[in-house]
Amino acid sequence: MDLLRQLLLVVHLVAFAALLGGLLGQAKATQKAVHQSTLWGARIAFLAGLLLVGVLEGGDADVDHTKVAVKLVIGFAVVGLLEARSKKGLTDVLYWVAVGLTVANVAVAVLWTSAHHA
Repeated sequence: MDLLRQLLLVVHLVAFAALLGGLLGQAKATQKAVHQSTLWGARIAFLAGLLLVGVLEGGDADVDHTKVAVKLVIGFAVVGLLEARSKKGLTDVLYWVAVGLTVANVAVAVLWTSAHHA
């Protein structure tokens, strides 16, 4: 189970890199497109995160369900936003919403754990 968890974590992090990298690559563009790599990064990061929770639950790990719910809502919002705007591109406001939510999801993952164990 630990190997599966580690592999899913790698997939989750690489997908996140595709998501955030794709978004940041559009920062100076006047027409902010939603590239397929960005969209697939969001989708895969979301699904890998869900699978990670399942593996942790299956391995009797202590899972913070509130944290998982917050990350799930944020991740779903990012995927939904990018899916909805995949053909038209992002307005400047929606672009910054997508970037902000993506960074917020990482902050929840890192800071919630740190604060919880401090």
